[in-house]
Amino acid sequence: MQTAKRLENIGEYYFSQKLREIDALNKEGKNIISLGIGSPDLPPHPIVIETLQTESAKPNVHAYQSYKGSPVLRNAVAEWYAQWYNVTLNPETEILPLLGSKEGIMHICMTYFEAGIGVLIPNPGYPTYASAVKLSGATAIPYNLTEANNYAPDFELLSQSINDYETSNNGARVAGMFVNYPHMPTGQIGSIALFDKLVAFAKKHKILLIHDNPYSFILNDKPLSLLSANGAMDVAIELNSLSKSHNMAGWRVGMLCGSADRINEVLRFKSNMDSGMFLPAQLAAAKALALSHDWHLQLNQIYNARRNKVFELLNLINCKYSTQQVGLFVWAAIPAGYASGYQLSDEVLYNSQVFITPGGIFGNAGDNYVRVSLCNTETKIEEAIQRIKNNKQNV
Repeated sequence: MQTAKRLENIGEYYFSQKLREIDALNKEGKNIISLGIGSPDLPPHPIVIETLQTESAKPNVHAYQSYKGSPVLRNAVAEWYAQWYNVTLNPETEILPLLGSKEGIMHICMTYFEAGIGVLIPNPGYPTYASAVKLSGATAIPYNLTEANNYAPDFELLSQSINDYETSNNGARVAGMFVNYPHMPTGQIGSIALFDKLVAFAKKHKILLIHDNPYSFILNDKPLSLLSANGAMDVAIELNSLSKSHNMAGWRVGMLCGSADRINEVLRFKSNMDSGMFLPAQLAAAKALALSHDWHLQLNQIYNARRNKVFELLNLINCKYSTQQVGLFVWAAIPAGYASGYQLSDEVLYNSQVFITPGGIFGNAGDNYVRVSLCNTETKIEEAIQRIKNNKQNV
């Protein structure tokens, strides 16, 4: 059997391959400490788990659910956006619950993009953006984000990229742009000023602005939504998730927020792909969204202590980094003498049995960087530090 042509330029996800290699090393007795993936190791709030357990025990909650999600969850999302982002959303028409925001990326691409369409993709950036664009048949157009520009887009270069693509491809057009602040993998925080520029750019070029916003609460006491920018609802949609902010990555609960027209358009595709989300999971998610400021404060105290430990680790391998970055990772420039982050990552893996992520998996603009996850205990990070120290002493 032959695979479809749409898979020709789609490789296996890097972490899927690397985790197999790490598993093989563990079977050899290496006991690798993985500081790679951003899967929260802490549990959700007890009341969230209790809600799931209580609701799951009821006899009438196991049927197919509405494609638009439970009104309880949609109302909770609306209240959450109003409280934390100062954004008013109509829970009936402007919110679409998702089986995780990664699902939403594909839904958006299949709804709006196809052959002949160009879509602007951040470099470095989440690899799924480019993969989903290519699977839709559209063309991914990388735009570089640089440390010198605080990982904000260069709007003049973006305009030139649009002009170049449309000029060289007769009848083609650029129809979308993915953005992500706080940015993964660099941890760069967003701002209203930046969001206003993005909205103005999208309006000027008549493109759909897609903001992926799962990291806004992690090590950040002022969460922002792109939808809070003036006129954003005219050109933008926003993906959000409980995976990071509420330690619910495996629950697969996300949301798409935008104008009623955009929600209905995406729903046309999504309703053909699934049959709704398990109702008790939705009710538990609604409970999570109602948690107080104390929940986020306590969580961030843990992540802050872990981040300080990661800074120690990065100092050991002579990497440079900003102490102001937020989110679940620390992004760091590799020292001179290494060809790429891949080389440094493999050196640390094979010599110290510690895995850190090479920045190049997020695009070639990340080639000279590495990324370290905060989803490990301080004790485990300290153990990784000691392994690296011991290797240095033995060299």
